[in-house]
Amino acid sequence: QAQLVESGGGLVQPGGSLRLSCSASDVTFSLYHMSWYRQAPGKERELVASITDAFGDKIEYSDSVKGRFTISRDNAKDMVYLEMNKLRPEDTAVYYCNAKFGALDYWGQGTPVTVSS
Repeated sequence: QAQLVESGGGLVQPGGSLRLSCSASDVTFSLYHMSWYRQAPGKERELVASITDAFGDKIEYSDSVKGRFTISRDNAKDMVYLEMNKLRPEDTAVYYCNAKFGALDYWGQGTPVTVSS
């Protein structure tokens, strides 16, 4: 059973930056398609950014974060990151790490991000 653990969330002022990290264990990490999702209060979970396995490296972003967020992965460390810049109050949500490989689909417990002055 794979385990994903997110970290790096917190309170930040509008315009600020945060870097989220997701550590994966008990998986052949390089095979997995990794994504970041978020869920704001009262809203459905939405895809923020994704990066394919080590052999693809195709990266996609939602329109709402394009140009402000950057997803990256370190296959040697089994880590995926989300660099978030120019944060806005509407980015406030719990951010979740997701790993997919075929029918295998794993989620972390989430890390909260609050953007407020």
